[in-house]
Amino acid sequence: MRIIKFSPEIREAAPLLRVLAVEAEIANGPTSQALWDEIEARGAWLRDHLRMDEVNKLPGIAPTRQAYKACGKEPNRYRPSAEALTRRMVKGADLYRTLTAIDLINLISLITGHSIGGFDADKVDGDTLELGVGRAGEPFQAIGRGELNIEHLPVYRDSTAAIGTPTSDCERTKLTPDTTRLLMLVNVYDPDADMTALKALISDTLQRHCSATSSFVEWQMC
Repeated sequence: MRIIKFSPEIREAAPLLRVLAVEAEIANGPTSQALWDEIEARGAWLRDHLRMDEVNKLPGIAPTRQAYKACGKEPNRYRPSAEALTRRMVKGADLYRTLTAIDLINLISLITGHSIGGFDADKVDGDTLELGVGRAGEPFQAIGRGELNIEHLPVYRDSTAAIGTPTSDCERTKLTPDTTRLLMLVNVYDPDADMTALKALISDTLQRHCSATSSFVEWQMC
């Protein structure tokens, strides 16, 4: 499991942040109907229970938005991925059906409100990651959206460059059908979040849909 170090900037902006790092051996094939049915069921539940103006107040989403503001980023312009997914579901828009690991992460985000980074562990350079704040002009090729302005966003960097933010992950370390080792990074900004329940949910979802046994490390500022 990789070591995660927190920069002084992220320590100041989000002093209660905890990070749950998850690694698992997976087979990342096309998303099964069983997984897709769970995603659609969650979408139906969200549409039945939420109004659009309530999405940004959900546990998980609201604290992430607060962290964006503390870092200097406007969350209405650069939405955290969990918020963007939830808004799509409440609106009734379809999600793209992709690969097991990607859609599995989307499901967990829709349940918890946490924005989750998903990476091919074999493409992440080095044994140490830094969680910091994006710099002006820092290059970042976001998956499916090209160059993304990550200044003032929380950002993970490996020994080469930035690899992920709560808004989008990067092309270099993205999950593909050839991915066999998954690295998930869950930024938990809510101090009241139940980490035991979160670990159980992730472990169960990975086991049921990837037949994967997961290893967990929880990092927090100290």
